[in-house]
Amino acid sequence: MTSDEVRDGVTLTNLDQPLFDGAGATKRDLVDYLDAVRDRVIPVLRERPLSVVRVRQGQAPFMQKNVPSYAPDFVRTVTVWAESSQRRVSYALCDDRRTLLWLANQRAVEYHPALVHAGDWDRPTHLVLDIDPPSAEAFPQAVAAARLIGRALADAGLSGAVKTSGAKGLHVFVPLEAHTTVDVAAATRALGVRAERLDPALATTAFIREDRGDRVFIDSTRSGGATVVAAYSPRVRPGVPVSFPVAWDDLERVAPGDFTVHTAAELLRDGDPWAALMPEPQRLPRDLIEEGHTIPVARVQAMHEGKRRARARRATS
Repeated sequence: MTSDEVRDGVTLTNLDQPLFDGAGATKRDLVDYLDAVRDRVIPVLRERPLSVVRVRQGQAPFMQKNVPSYAPDFVRTVTVWAESSQRRVSYALCDDRRTLLWLANQRAVEYHPALVHAGDWDRPTHLVLDIDPPSAEAFPQAVAAARLIGRALADAGLSGAVKTSGAKGLHVFVPLEAHTTVDVAAATRALGVRAERLDPALATTAFIREDRGDRVFIDSTRSGGATVVAAYSPRVRPGVPVSFPVAWDDLERVAPGDFTVHTAAELLRDGDPWAALMPEPQRLPRDLIEEGHTIPVARVQAMHEGKRRARARRATS
């Protein structure tokens, strides 16, 4: 077996090199996994501006948004003005097998699509709550926090699908009918706060890390131009875990390490649990949106609070 080969017209190189230090996997393992699950992962990437996390040998992993100038012509792109960096960014659109294989050959391990489709910038397709436990050992607490979110959703007449993040936590996705970014962001804040109220000793929406203690952080800031790692995407972690769909009834029976580039394709077989578990798009209740508009934006609130605390420290030093 040679280290190089061609698939679907894409030249794949150095396949037998280690993927990264501690991966326990080769570049071939990454390519083979993504190729095996392409019929599940491409639908969740299609027509969405895509950021990827790449790993080059001898370098730290890095997030890449701009498609490099040497990308082949078959890689479709969409150009977006980025306010944060005050520049135009050309994002890849991973719509087909060739593009996925090319990205894998570039050592793109993680796939972070936008929550909007290209050209429909003010209509998020999903509301997302990111459940972040204080440590990898606290995954059972993350599951308990997911149950709080499930209750908050049910109380609002909504339902969602859940997946492991591929790191230490979970993601809850709620598919949406047409709503503006501003209203989806508000509803996300309201759901986070409602879940927190159900058990404030377990869960918190505190954006400042030092305010969380050992509680699970419910991150309700994944809206607007945010991205979330895709279902079935590998992660740059030891063992190369995969963000994997889980039925609500199975949450207590799984752990993030159950799903890796070595095991996930076999677990899927011919199924697509993310598509199967995802509810139909839903309309957000007006009271949920209105409540959310009364809740300060977490990042802005944290910025002001950070400045206030810095002034207080200077005054007492």
